[in-house]
Amino acid sequence: MLLITAFFSSILALIFYKLSINVIKLRRKYKISLGSSKKHKDLEQAIRAHGNLSEFLPIGLILLACLEVNHLPKIVVFMCGLFFLIGRYLHATSFLKEEINSSNRVLGMKITFWSIIVMAILNIITVVVRIIL
Repeated sequence: MLLITAFFSSILALIFYKLSINVIKLRRKYKISLGSSKKHKDLEQAIRAHGNLSEFLPIGLILLACLEVNHLPKIVVFMCGLFFLIGRYLHATSFLKEEINSSNRVLGMKITFWSIIVMAILNIITVVVRIIL
């Protein structure tokens, strides 16, 4: 069972939903069905917040699931998922104000990148150790 991955996937899915609704509301408001027309900064920000989350979710959740399937200690898997969630949350919420919160955006990306790197390294080590033993 992938209980930890299911937990973080579900929370991230709710963030994804919120960002999707933001884009839909702004598209309706400006009557724009495709793109942002570059005239509406708030729509452009909403599209990028949603897009960025959708770009990073697959790799983060795959890496997290691999850690869990490979039976790393639950606390390690949980902490990796928590840091990935925090990074994605900070990045996503940095776009929700009229002016982008650059410090949260940068911090969110740093935490996201570091969590992906740590999960990738842990998975590589796990695979190598299992092959050798």
